[in-house]
Amino acid sequence: MAPNAATVNRAEAKQPSAPPVREAPRNSIAEWAVTILLLLFGTTTLVQAFVIPSGSMEDTLVIGDHLLVDKLAYAPSGALSKYILPYEQPKHGDIIVFRFPVDISQTFVKRVIGVPGDRLKMVNRVVYRNGVQLNEPYVYHKFPYDASRDNFPGEPTLFADGLQAQLQRNMLENHVVNGEIVVPPDSYFAMGDNRDNSLDSRYWGFVPRDNIIGKPLLIYWSYRAPSEDLTGSSVNSLLTHFVDLGEHFFTRTRWDRTFRVIRGFPDSKLGDRPLPLNAGSPNP
Repeated sequence: MAPNAATVNRAEAKQPSAPPVREAPRNSIAEWAVTILLLLFGTTTLVQAFVIPSGSMEDTLVIGDHLLVDKLAYAPSGALSKYILPYEQPKHGDIIVFRFPVDISQTFVKRVIGVPGDRLKMVNRVVYRNGVQLNEPYVYHKFPYDASRDNFPGEPTLFADGLQAQLQRNMLENHVVNGEIVVPPDSYFAMGDNRDNSLDSRYWGFVPRDNIIGKPLLIYWSYRAPSEDLTGSSVNSLLTHFVDLGEHFFTRTRWDRTFRVIRGFPDSKLGDRPLPLNAGSPNP
């Protein structure tokens, strides 16, 4: 792990692996240009390094992926962001890095499922947004169907620990209208691609706009390592990790993932396209 890298989603350090899923194409010249500019000229003001220690976004992002995050992607518009760097609001399908609302000292990475004004519900693992079934080829399910986890609004059995998590959950329930969650202004509903093992908006509520740090641009390095090696902060664990790096750098580096550009999926034009009624429906 890079010495200055922040750790994404420490609360979910132990997650299962998952088989590959289809990815969006990565052929945007503009994205590569922005990435190179950030690599050459970026500071912590523009770009920041993070590492993934959990499997909540597998297989889009896997344990040991080291990311560069564009911190200006969603920054308030101004001369710099308007004329030099792209500026936008978080949109459907975007992958975002944000401060965990329950504990802002922790950093999470999830996918945007709902933006302000959206009406959301999940029935038998299938998400509906504004009455339309979503096409989500990136979603991974490992465990059997669980009614309390795979339907919302509802009463899930898993909660983040602490009173603050319960307060966040109560806030979520206050936005249920006619069996759907309505995303309030300046808030987002985010979920992990590994739906069976992700601590996300289903359990603690919305992501405030001000908590969003940025958008992952690039996996600059991917290394096979146990979650505990990526989250440990003791001198002994750090020394162990560096020794492991020295011995296994070439054999455990995922060269096929290194320098991979990250894109959201699907494109906003496709996000609400209706699917056949039987598409994507699991067997409970």
